[in-house]
Amino acid sequence: MKRTLFDLLLVIALGAAAAFGWMRYQAGAGVAAQVAELTPKTAGAVTKLAESEKALQELQDELAPLQEQAQQLSAYKSAFANGESLRDLEAAYKKEKGPLSPERQLGLGVLRLLSKDGADPAAVDAFRKALDTADWGTRKQVICAAQSALASAGQKVEVLSSCQNLEAGAKPEQGAAQAKSAAAPGSDAQAKDTHGQDAHAAKPATDDKTAAERRLEEAAAKKKEANPPSAMPPWAYEGPLGPDSWGERYAMCGRGRNQSPINLAGPLLRVKYELIHDYRAGPLAIVNDGKTWQVNVAPGSKMRIDSMPYDLISMTFQRPSGEQLDGKSFPMGIHLLHRDKAGKQVTLVVLLREGNENPGIKQLWSHAPAKEGPQVQPEGVAFNPANLLPRELNFLTYEGSLTTPPCSENMRYYVIKEPINISREQIMQYPFKISSRPVQPQNGRPIATN
Repeated sequence: MKRTLFDLLLVIALGAAAAFGWMRYQAGAGVAAQVAELTPKTAGAVTKLAESEKALQELQDELAPLQEQAQQLSAYKSAFANGESLRDLEAAYKKEKGPLSPERQLGLGVLRLLSKDGADPAAVDAFRKALDTADWGTRKQVICAAQSALASAGQKVEVLSSCQNLEAGAKPEQGAAQAKSAAAPGSDAQAKDTHGQDAHAAKPATDDKTAAERRLEEAAAKKKEANPPSAMPPWAYEGPLGPDSWGERYAMCGRGRNQSPINLAGPLLRVKYELIHDYRAGPLAIVNDGKTWQVNVAPGSKMRIDSMPYDLISMTFQRPSGEQLDGKSFPMGIHLLHRDKAGKQVTLVVLLREGNENPGIKQLWSHAPAKEGPQVQPEGVAFNPANLLPRELNFLTYEGSLTTPPCSENMRYYVIKEPINISREQIMQYPFKISSRPVQPQNGRPIATN
């Protein structure tokens, strides 16, 4: 009996041990399955962790030069914080004759930001003046810098995509150097030359670019492919895009106080200097831009104004004349654009009255392209701009602006009192019925004569 009981207990114990072993085995198999499932996830997490550590290291490497630039900017602000340099510069500029150049307005705005904390309203105003007075054809860097400065100050301004690409591709230290150069008292930034090459063009890229610079260049390249550089908003001399609507797309056209053209009438001030021309014959180059005929003058022709030389750049034709004399307009006018070495521009205006055939006009009209298109340079044809000047260069002069968008100001005009002749047939051969802006308010501007 005892042995039977012992055997029964032994069987029960063995069964229990087998059951326990089976349960442990099942549990172990489940854990193994979980481990097998977690292993690739763990490997992925380790890989991501390594990538994150690498990205963090790259960001730290990129942050180092930014910290250095921030320290440099802090040093600049500390140097100008007392405002003494700003006061000296403003006092020096007050002694200048005439309005400040766009470069000096830009430099003044930069110096105000360095001297004062936060968005200084006067700095914003200086940046706006720089943008409004800059010539869009020769002051691309000034326009880009002014737009970027206004945008960073929280102002509503549309930065041209070409400016954004330029900013993205430029090195930070180059931008700082240009800002310091613009802020230097008595210095104007170099303008583009007559071939469109910029004197401050960025230096060739080196091989030791940071990852941030490479990323910016790649992003700029992709953005440029997706969004070509913005062209100037369209405008016209007539219709919905005519002069009455220019101010909607070009702010200076609407709110400028020194706009051109104007009616020239007394009272007149007196000046004691003369205009002396030294125009020379050169290869004829003429283009139809869809709004007028423009003659691009070969280098060599100059005009001396108060003994200062100005290079003749181009000639354009207006119908009717933009400028008026004592309320009288003329059938046509010629604008002869000049520029000195510093980039200052002046325009000589020759008025045309109906009369005998003009030989100089006849030569130009015979080669002028009838349709809009590229520049035409007839082989073996030379033209002397002096053929379109009267004998006497007695003038009326005033401060004005471009007569086409963006209507940038800081342009001196010299309107020759004596008109030249053009025949009625030659007037009718000019293909543009309207190619001039209506007269603008004088707004108290003085008019002088020699």
